Amino acid sequence: MQNVLPTEDYENQLMEKVHRLKGMMTPFSAPEPEFFRSPASHYRMRAEFRIWHEEDDLYHIMFDQQTKQRIRVDQFPVANQLINKMMQAIITGVKDKPVLRHKLFQVDYLSTRSNKIIVSLLYHKKLGDEWREHAAVLRAQLIAAGFDVQLIGRASKTKIMLDHDYIDEELPIAGKTMIYRQVENSFTQPNASINIHMLEWAIDCTQNSKGDLLELYCGNGNFSLALARNFDRVLATEIAKPSVAAAQFNIAANQIDNVQIIRMSAEEFTQAMNGEREFNRLQGIDLSNYQCETIFVDPPRSGLDEETIKMVQAYPRILYISCNPETLCQNLEILTQTHKVSKLALFDQFPYTHHMECGVLLEQRT
Repeated sequence: MQNVLPTEDYENQLMEKVHRLKGMMTPFSAPEPEFFRSPASHYRMRAEFRIWHEEDDLYHIMFDQQTKQRIRVDQFPVANQLINKMMQAIITGVKDKPVLRHKLFQVDYLSTRSNKIIVSLLYHKKLGDEWREHAAVLRAQLIAAGFDVQLIGRASKTKIMLDHDYIDEELPIAGKTMIYRQVENSFTQPNASINIHMLEWAIDCTQNSKGDLLELYCGNGNFSLALARNFDRVLATEIAKPSVAAAQFNIAANQIDNVQIIRMSAEEFTQAMNGEREFNRLQGIDLSNYQCETIFVDPPRSGLDEETIKMVQAYPRILYISCNPETLCQNLEILTQTHKVSKLALFDQFPYTHHMECGVLLEQRT
């Protein structure tokens, strides 16, 4: 079975989202939203599938969210062309290799626009030297076929890398090529084209900014590094160790010298800013030395917690990227008491779904 996207209906579904977002933002006197289209197909840079074993056959499957029906997936037009080619190559490469096939239950793909890809094979069994040897043979075959691939084996409390667990993406951002290290099993933006739109919109929103930028939830530095050109300095926080390590690599790879990453959660940073706790991780960093007039937040689906909202309100300009307009609206009920929404954008990160990614720029009321 091949999945088919209703590409002819793309514009209608996008306009429905624009209309829905406008309605949600009406209570906050938001301006007309800018909106940014995704490619109508082959837009996702990552995908994961369960693997179904049926006698001698082996194939990718997904489950229908409503009916829980099993759906065979031989081609996946949501994912980019590289993932689609690799899906076929992995099935062919694993099917007749018992050591690689036995107890394989899931395959995850993480790819880049620069044609690099990580394939993670997940198992319900112990993995060891025998698996590594057979996986090395498969990887050599894939490389000979033209794939720039990293192969990883995962099982309970086990992770085997044949080389390393990351790939480096290159994105054209407002006239500059940016390098971003992406680590397996860590968060990355799923739609590269929309990510470029988000970064360029954020750069445009912060043109001619004064002072420094504070960023919470910075991940691998996706926004931090792109926005660094508009500020004297950037102070960014992130709690996940792999993302912090990737962000440090990205700072060096892009030859950026005005970004400082701190491994802290947004809640911890708020406590530090309020003088409620001291952290060894802040040794050598004088928070009072930063002159931040702009704060950037890209929180999880739950939005900003109550204490972080209070801290955020102290900044004249708030740039907020949201993957959940419902919690964004809850936060805006408080934020618009002190700030007004001056810009609004919709980024169609997940076409053909109910999900909306959006951005707002809030400026302090005078």
